[in-house]
Amino acid sequence: MSIREESLSMKVKRRVHVAAAAIVSRDASKVLIARRPSNVDQGGLWEFPGGKLAPYETGFEALKRELHEELGVEIQRAQPLIRVHHEYPDKHILLDVWQVLDFAGEPFGREGQAVRWVPMDELFNYPFPAANLPILRAVMLPTEYLISDEESDDDVFLTKLERAMREDGIRLVQLRAKSLSSEAYLIRAEKVLALCRAHGARLLLNGEPELLTQVDADGVHLTSERLMSLERRPIEQGKWLSASTHDRAQLEQAARVGCDFVTLSPLRTTPSHPDVAPLGWHDFQQLTEVAGMPVFALGGMTRHDANHARAVGAQGIASIRDFWK
Repeated sequence: MSIREESLSMKVKRRVHVAAAAIVSRDASKVLIARRPSNVDQGGLWEFPGGKLAPYETGFEALKRELHEELGVEIQRAQPLIRVHHEYPDKHILLDVWQVLDFAGEPFGREGQAVRWVPMDELFNYPFPAANLPILRAVMLPTEYLISDEESDDDVFLTKLERAMREDGIRLVQLRAKSLSSEAYLIRAEKVLALCRAHGARLLLNGEPELLTQVDADGVHLTSERLMSLERRPIEQGKWLSASTHDRAQLEQAARVGCDFVTLSPLRTTPSHPDVAPLGWHDFQQLTEVAGMPVFALGGMTRHDANHARAVGAQGIASIRDFWK
């Protein structure tokens, strides 16, 4: 058989573009999921409502049509959440996922499917197709990731952090304190953890994964150097794992070791790294498209960039300077 004949004989994977919705309850505590019929591929598993794009439809147009047909609701406000590429043995799936923030009507299974409002922290109790797993993480994460500054005084530090959570609604915190000794870092971490618990925020420790044996935080954030030295996920699945990334190789490594989300930087030139070439929005979007997990834009970001970041595929923005007052 010639090379050409062998190539033609190989089965070409179908490419399927699907629009899906993470419909959040009005108090933002729950998300709507639906059960796949038992007679279809991966039947019986739960999923986020949606369906395949018709010819010439955009993802958003398909989403509006599908939610009306499946759930009897009309989308009034939505924003991009995440785009997920997933390879199955017989097909390539692109999930174009939107977070629906406002809608008209009361959703119900118009096609006889079971639908259920599920608390965010219970989503992992439901079996989903493998392609949906990055969506679960994106739904559960906020759109702002606060990275702490290097304030040496604990009282001043805690006052700033409490203000960010109370006034600005910060719910995801990375404790980064390179100037502190190991002992001082642990003392501060316990204080920050208590404050985060009081405000319903998650705390990630910037350091070695072993820190979680000393402080029961929600997870750890890896530097890019730590990330590239790993061969496997260094912490249990019940904790959050994030990492700093700057290029495609690091994003691929983050996927290999099972990171739940990453920061990608620098999007712009920053005072702390003036000699590092910025990614810019175009390269950032290209990398985010293939990340396969939620990505926070980092590097010169402010809240004014939040909508732009979401439009090009980011989970949201991460920042030090813009979140500390």
